[in-house]
Amino acid sequence: MSLKLSPSDYEIYIPIAEWIEKNVKEWLFTQRPLFKKLSAPIETVLNSLDSLFNLIPFPIAILIFIYFAYKTNGLKFACLSIVGLVFIDLVDLWSESMTTLAMIFTAVIFCIIIGIPLGILSSRSKTFEVILRPVLDIMQTIPSFVYLIPVVMLFGIGLTPGVVATIIFALPPIIRLTNLGIRQVGKGFKEAGSSLGLTKILILVKIEIPLALKTIMAGINQTLMLALSMVVIAALIGAGGLGLTVYVALGRLDIGSAVIGGTAIVILAIILDRITQKIIKT
Repeated sequence: MSLKLSPSDYEIYIPIAEWIEKNVKEWLFTQRPLFKKLSAPIETVLNSLDSLFNLIPFPIAILIFIYFAYKTNGLKFACLSIVGLVFIDLVDLWSESMTTLAMIFTAVIFCIIIGIPLGILSSRSKTFEVILRPVLDIMQTIPSFVYLIPVVMLFGIGLTPGVVATIIFALPPIIRLTNLGIRQVGKGFKEAGSSLGLTKILILVKIEIPLALKTIMAGINQTLMLALSMVVIAALIGAGGLGLTVYVALGRLDIGSAVIGGTAIVILAIILDRITQKIIKT
């Protein structure tokens, strides 16, 4: 009589999921009060920008957009921006658009605050760059939905956790391009600064950062676009804005509202991208 074994009889199973559920999950929940305090500055900036953007009357907001659109891309793009923004207002999504804009700006502000210093440190230390590189690789390759799991455990749900997830998701480009830009500054410029008696900090501020500014701005542009894509996904954990409009509409199979919300997101994305792209080139 032959003895046949099924795959389940000899497969090795490592209970990683059970271990995470039992140990890591409990630890994450116990740390929530600490991380809530750490997210307080983000919440303050977000609420301030959200209140400010929603407080500005629509005609004045249009004029601000037109000014930047005209200065960067000319009359034709300014006219197209007017059409797009008036469309957003006519479909009654202006308030949601301003909330989305507040989330994007908050995420970009904190990405700049965190990312540029880390990029500078990477350019200064090869060891730090080697350590940071795999972390950035992981951050850029993990699916965006995966970020929501630890964020919900540590920060809960709502607008602020959505912005925290957006910051984490949008951070790598600005770090990488700041590092790249400063490393590309020629040694001759640094030596000239040293010969004039400038300290390392002054060389960084007066020579390296200005010469690397276009590359750094390209990183900010990429961060901005990643933030825009992530704030939509952040609606899954209770973040508001246009992402919530699309998410609720899809949940109800309301295709019309989903298309309108998606169109508003595209309009905002095009306006912000074109303006920042021209700023980089000038």
